[in-house]
Amino acid sequence: MILFFLTSGLFLGWSLGANDASHIFGSAVGSKMVTFRKAAIIASVFFILGAVIQGSGTSHTLGKLGAVNAIGGSFTLALAAAITIYMMTKFALPISTTQAIVGAIIGWNFFTGNSTDSNTLEKIVMAWVAGPVIGAAFAVLLYIIVKRFKKSAGIHLIRFESYIKTGLIIVGAFGAYSLGANNIANVMGVFVPAFNLKDLDLWIITLNSSQQLFLLGGLACAVGIMTYSWKVMHTIGNNIMELSSEAALVVVLAQSLVLFIFSSTGLSNLIVKTGLPPIPMVPVSSSQVIVGCIIGIGLYKGARNINFRVLGEIGLGWIITPLASGLLTFFLLFFMKNIFGISVGSKVSDSIAASEQTSNLTMGQTDVSGIIKYLLLGLFIFGTIGIIFYILLENKKRREMQRSEEKFWKNMK
Repeated sequence: MILFFLTSGLFLGWSLGANDASHIFGSAVGSKMVTFRKAAIIASVFFILGAVIQGSGTSHTLGKLGAVNAIGGSFTLALAAAITIYMMTKFALPISTTQAIVGAIIGWNFFTGNSTDSNTLEKIVMAWVAGPVIGAAFAVLLYIIVKRFKKSAGIHLIRFESYIKTGLIIVGAFGAYSLGANNIANVMGVFVPAFNLKDLDLWIITLNSSQQLFLLGGLACAVGIMTYSWKVMHTIGNNIMELSSEAALVVVLAQSLVLFIFSSTGLSNLIVKTGLPPIPMVPVSSSQVIVGCIIGIGLYKGARNINFRVLGEIGLGWIITPLASGLLTFFLLFFMKNIFGISVGSKVSDSIAASEQTSNLTMGQTDVSGIIKYLLLGLFIFGTIGIIFYILLENKKRREMQRSEEKFWKNMK
């Protein structure tokens, strides 16, 4: 039963992979510097690493916005956010998963009579505003640096394009890691209070309860990237503004830096030591950040390069997303509680929170960790087999190419 409640989170993870995770390589794929297959594989691997290694900071922030105290509520919130994202993705609009889950949490607060932490909400909203602005500033600065380097270095155009292609892969991997660290809370953050899984020993590392949930969410995101992210990549890569190869590199790097800044507790602690206020660990809208990066370059090059019609459609999606997610959450909670008789949470008090926590801890002590372990073992086996077949296939193609070349030159003689 507990695995059934996780399905909505996995669906949400799939939706995030299909939408938000595609932003990392959207500009690179749109500029045809990186193939979709290679981009999807790199994004999937590094997204999972970022989610497991560094995903706890932003999850804590969402927990303060609204602590969902029943697993039925966690399931419903994730389901409402996933449905909202899926419907918007059907129209190829790069909407914000962050806004969808925040809208769902506020909808849960209204339904259960809990108050929404205004300070936490203010931090999140400010990050929504600051993210695109910082991204645009980074993009313009990096674009100027790259253009001046290209001009002063005197590198041949073909070699420069080769450097750009390599750079896109490197910064794309960094961006996928940062996105996993920052946005995995959108997928599994509402489940963290309701689960207390046994530590999972994977021989070289040990995953705690939250990391196991982040791993499952990361795997779901990887499936979303592989299966359904091409439409949004095309929208981001070409429809807003045509991107040159160096602009594509700058956009990916600028977005990656913004996501990393808002998810790195180490960087925040370092800034605190200098006497400055800490950086808020909040899930940032990757879609807003990357659009801000593209707009920054567009304004620097001239506003005529920007497709404002597509930009307006994206902006409309940003407004509709939290409202639609919040309303859908409210109605789904009503049906779950009154039609199906499932506890979706209640107003938080000391006694209720204690009893709910005890109940959730009992539910969490199941064999879910064992299932995760066997799942990872299966993925490792199939992944190894897939790599072997890929290497054999590439070697076969290389030999066939060599034979074709030898035959061609032989006939020429």
